[in-house]
Amino acid sequence: MTGPQYPGPPHTAGPPAVCFRHPDRPTGLACSRCGRPACPECLRPAAVGQHCVECLRNDGVQRSVAAPTFGDRGIRPMVAKPMVGPRPYATYTLIALNLAIFALCAMQAGGFDMLQSPLFLDWALVKPLVADGEYWRLLTAGFLHFSITHVAVNMLSLFILGRDLELAIGIPRYLGVYMTALLGGSAAVMAFGPDVSINAGASGAIYGLMGAVLVVVLKARASPTPVISIIVLNLVLSITVPNISLLAHVGGLVFGAAATAAIIFLPQWLLTPERRTAAASARVGWFAIAALVVMALAVSVVVGMSYGGIRVYVG
Repeated sequence: MTGPQYPGPPHTAGPPAVCFRHPDRPTGLACSRCGRPACPECLRPAAVGQHCVECLRNDGVQRSVAAPTFGDRGIRPMVAKPMVGPRPYATYTLIALNLAIFALCAMQAGGFDMLQSPLFLDWALVKPLVADGEYWRLLTAGFLHFSITHVAVNMLSLFILGRDLELAIGIPRYLGVYMTALLGGSAAVMAFGPDVSINAGASGAIYGLMGAVLVVVLKARASPTPVISIIVLNLVLSITVPNISLLAHVGGLVFGAAATAAIIFLPQWLLTPERRTAAASARVGWFAIAALVVMALAVSVVVGMSYGGIRVYVG
């Protein structure tokens, strides 16, 4: 349960909104949960946006009565009627799938030299093999990992980013953003990557979730500095640490942010208030996601069809 809902600061001309606890303090800020105008002293940072001290105090009272649920995390929905569960099931499923495939590859390899795994070799993204028609690699490479460290870092990042994003945009859109970012990362590798390289990992999709969280933070009118700092730091690591695919990271970041921006902002830009129903807004978002997926696949297919570099023959 949450406390009573209050309108946020007025957007029309007139006297400025004042803090609900300090009437002598004008403010342009508001609690991202209840919407009440509040001064910086009465707000506390949250995963998305900021919460007022009253909402936090109510949380404490509720916890003393009943354990909080996944939906009580205080994440403000960014779309109308998001489909969420009592637990972050989509995030857990993605993590379980990645770990299961990693374990299977390790069993096949008899250790952690993944190049000894037939499944890894059949699924990894290798430009000449994609050019020969093995287009499934554009998707399957995003579920492979080279080492324990590789899969551990990616799954921890997925757990941290995925839970809140799943609440903010709902399970179907969240999975749509994830897959769009994954394919966008593969498209960037196909378009600009070297001929002789083996690409694998969920990093492109993870960077897409970073871009998605940035869009959500901007929508919530919270400070984007922490998210931008994390993205920049990770991009610097992608450049300075060897054997990391910067192209997959940048491609995933761009496509993930674009998909989320289309979900959240595009209905506001294209639909009049009278037509901006939950169903109509969802259709606009899904059309945009479909267009981005088609774009990513088209880039990969065109590059593959026009590829004239090294060929790989398996005997």
